[in-house]
Amino acid sequence: MRIISGSARGTKLVSLGSANIRPTLDRVKESFFNQIGPGLEGLTFLDLFAGSGSMGIEALSRGADAVVFVEPNPEAQRIILKNLKKCKITSERWVLLKYPALKALNSLQERSFDLVYLDPPFADELYGPTLRGLSSSGVICKNALIVVEHSHKTVLHKNYDKLALYKDRRLGDSCLSFFRLEDSL
Repeated sequence: MRIISGSARGTKLVSLGSANIRPTLDRVKESFFNQIGPGLEGLTFLDLFAGSGSMGIEALSRGADAVVFVEPNPEAQRIILKNLKKCKITSERWVLLKYPALKALNSLQERSFDLVYLDPPFADELYGPTLRGLSSSGVICKNALIVVEHSHKTVLHKNYDKLALYKDRRLGDSCLSFFRLEDSL
């Protein structure tokens, strides 16, 4: 697991080594960033279910203004902090919330995000509740992009309240599903 591009390019990240936490594969990460475009300057990124922090750190390396990592697992929180230090990313550009995703959404009411990456544990059935919570939270910008990583066996709905699916990509056993607010399609 490494940073693919930007200021921390090539930095190898510390992984959790836990069977309970599945890191995003480099090819899935690369596909995600290829889909959203090269420059993230000026964007704010929400990394729900952050795990090792790989996705948010990649966004910071590629120029995102700010990232909020959401991760309730203390072991994963320590790994995120180690990886941020290893990549030499200053604390002015990121926040680590130590809550479950839905609780974190309630605490983020003063912020808004341009890009949200949602990667809950595949077996926990958190996709629907998290997408509906995100839709009603008021924390996503009008033209925000919400991307969900999930197993190819998991079928997501076309709509979650105000969020509408507009494309998806299969990458081996993983899929990326892209959502936007309905009125921005």
